[in-house]
Parts: sequence; structure tokens; C-alpha cells
Amino acid sequence: MPLYTANLATKLPHRFAFTTTNTNSLPNYAGFKPFFFFFPSTHIHNSSPNRIYSSVPSSSSIMEDQKHLGHLISGPKSLSQELKIAVGAVQMACFLCQRVQSNLLASNAQIQAKDDNSPVTIADWSVQAIISWILSKSFGSKNVSIVAEEDVQTLSEPGADRLLKAVVETVNECLCEAYRFGLEGPESTLCTSEVLEAISRCNSSGGPTRRFWTLDPVDGTLGFIRGDQYAVALALIEDGEVVLGVLGCPNYPMRKEWLCYHPRYHSIISKLSTTTSESWDKGCVIYAQKGSGEAWMQPLIHVNRELVWPNSAIPIRVSSIDDPALATFCEPVEKANSSHSFTAGLAHTVGLRNQPLRVYSMVKYAAIARGDAEIFMKFARAGYKEKIWDHAAGVVIIQEAGGVVTDARGCPLNFSKGMYLEGLDRGVIACAGANLHDKIIRAVDASWNSSCL
Repeated sequence: MPLYTANLATKLPHRFAFTTTNTNSLPNYAGFKPFFFFFPSTHIHNSSPNRIYSSVPSSSSIMEDQKHLGHLISGPKSLSQELKIAVGAVQMACFLCQRVQSNLLASNAQIQAKDDNSPVTIADWSVQAIISWILSKSFGSKNVSIVAEEDVQTLSEPGADRLLKAVVETVNECLCEAYRFGLEGPESTLCTSEVLEAISRCNSSGGPTRRFWTLDPVDGTLGFIRGDQYAVALALIEDGEVVLGVLGCPNYPMRKEWLCYHPRYHSIISKLSTTTSESWDKGCVIYAQKGSGEAWMQPLIHVNRELVWPNSAIPIRVSSIDDPALATFCEPVEKANSSHSFTAGLAHTVGLRNQPLRVYSMVKYAAIARGDAEIFMKFARAGYKEKIWDHAAGVVIIQEAGGVVTDARGCPLNFSKGMYLEGLDRGVIACAGANLHDKIIRAVDASWNSSCL
């Protein structure tokens, strides 16, 4: 049975019950193949009298480690300011999402339905508002064009007063702390019309020329409302090419060893501690700039900490595994826009033996860029059209980390045709290396005519 992060707690055998594991005894980073157990964003309180998990590193130790690892991302100086602002904005957006998710899980409220029946929460609108506002403040509203997922239609409908009020309050609470993320906040509280304007400003249609940003404020909303994986994805596109990508993964741990902890570990910790501690070090932000040949990861900035820029983030690289029998592949959780049966048959043909990792959102791209998995395959059902904001940031990050991303024919993804990946052939394939990628492409060619997609 596939590893499915949304219901792992009921799928795991007894031998994975909670134990106080010493992380020092785990295999080294490069060779360890984890079981991909994820958990919601709650932290161990440093001062808890019952704290028995001293083997888990603290966020301060990770930040200390970073001083000795890597250099600031290199590349054209013309994008250095864009990179700084984008990373800070995504860091702040993740902070907002963690706060909203905590309240959401506690109250099971503030959930609306989109026209396509997918859920949306105040986090979607709030993140879109703050990132739109920050980009416009930093570069001038006339110079900023954004393609994003949300609009203000629902918020403007009669009866949406309470929802709109919650969004406005959330935006202002977050912007009050902009300084912690190296960003300039507003001089005064934003009024309702200003928040709505920031959201509706993200109305660009993209295209083959000029510069525009693409934003998915909460990618994997189902994962978000269930306390599972989700991402904040921001990318910069110039003349149809993705030149910068930032991916915030609030529930994805910094250290690979932590992926193997049973969710029961989190359950016990949450009963012993408050949610304000930083020792659990949940969440990371990954970013890359086209042509740099580098991808980087930094931890989320938690309470009482500030983002220092430039900083020495941890360099990440794709896995060196090219044997399908040893590879782990990712696919979407939702069956509505991806064929699990076809990928299962394809995996068997190629010789993939490991169970698939089904994860919400673009965290799949992060897993490959970090070397936690080797293959991502998505074959949408007939009629489904891929949006550029679901892929742009992840594509450039994997490519700069040494991986390959194309459609299932082996052609580069085309981000120059508007908000959709027009001309996409069959599906999307991302691999840690060219050898694995070639094997998947050949298997798709051999199997496609017999598929019902």
C-alpha cells in the first residue's frame, strides 16, 4: 500500500510505534532512505520539565551550522534584490500560514469552497495579499505583474463580511512583523479596500514577453486544512523562462533524519509542550536562481527570530541514485487530477520497487531537490489543465539542484502561454538525473497507447 501522508497514522505497523530514537545512530545524510513520515507544525518547548528529546537538534544549532555551509546564492546582480525580497516574503507567508493552520485545526472553521469544489481558507487570500503588497511596495506597483490563483469574488459577495474581516485582520497582524523578515511594512494599518486591492492586483495573464511573478499562496489546500503538507510557491518569469523560484514548506523538516518519526511522536510532544518553541525546527524555505547551478535551503524564521540577509543557507543537491530499484517516486494524493493506476503500471515497468510517496502540493519538488526522493510523475486525466503556479518555482529549483524536469515527451515545460502549461504532452516528469529521466520517458512511450488517459 502506498505511503499516504494524509492517513499514515492508521496505516503504520506496530513496529513503528514511538520510541525515543537517538538521531546520532541514524545512517548518514547521503545514504539514508527515509520512510517519509510527516507531522503538523508543533514544536517542543525547550523548558518543558518532561523534555526527554535532547537528541533532536535545536533551531539555533541549525543556524549555527549554516555559518559554515555554502555561500549566498550566486547569479546576476540584477536579481539579487528580487531574491532577497522573495525569500523574505515567502518566509513571512509561511509564518502566517502556520498561525492560521493552528487556529484552523483547533476550530475546524474558516473554510470555503471554490468554484471547482476545492477548499480555500483565509490563508490563501491573506498570503496573496501580503506577497502582492510586499512586491508592490518593494518594486513599485507599476513594475509588478502577478499571476496568482485567488480572486476577490468570494470575499466581495453579500454575507462574506466576517470572512473578509478575518482576512484583513490576518494580513495586518502579519505585516506588523514584516521587519523580522527584512521587509518594510506599511506605515499604518491597511484598510479593507487596500487588502482587496492587493489581492485583485494579481490579475496578470502572463505571456511570452515581459517580467511577471507567479504565486500559489497555499499549494495543497487539502493538505493545509488536514494538518499535512502544503507549500507557498513564488516564482519570477522573464520572457517565458522561470528565472527565480522560492518554495516555502512549513511542515517539511530541515533535517532528513526527522522524516522517519512516527506521527505519534508529534502527538506526545504536543501534549507536553506549547507551540511557541523552536527546538523542533519545523519547516524550510528552498530557493534557486536560473543559471546559478545552485539551490539552497534555510529554516523557517520562528517567533522572536529575524531573517538575516545575506546569509549562508545550506546547499541542497538531488540524489545520485539512478537505479530504479532503489529510487523513490512521488505522485499527487488527489486522484481527481492524476492517474494513480497509470503511474503504478509505469513504476512496475521501469522497475521501481519502493512504495510511492503521495504528498500534497509542491513539496514533491522539494523532496527531489533535497535528495529525499528521485522521481515525480503526474499524468493528469483528460480535461485537466496544469497551471503555471503549480510548477514554476519547483521546476527551477530542481534544475539548479542538478535534476531534470520536462513533460512526458521530454520537452521543457512552457511557461510563456498564459496561466496554463499549454502544449503539455501527456504529463510532467521530474527526476534526480538524466539516466532515470530517460528510462521513465521510454517507459511512457511504450505504455501510452494502451492507457486510457
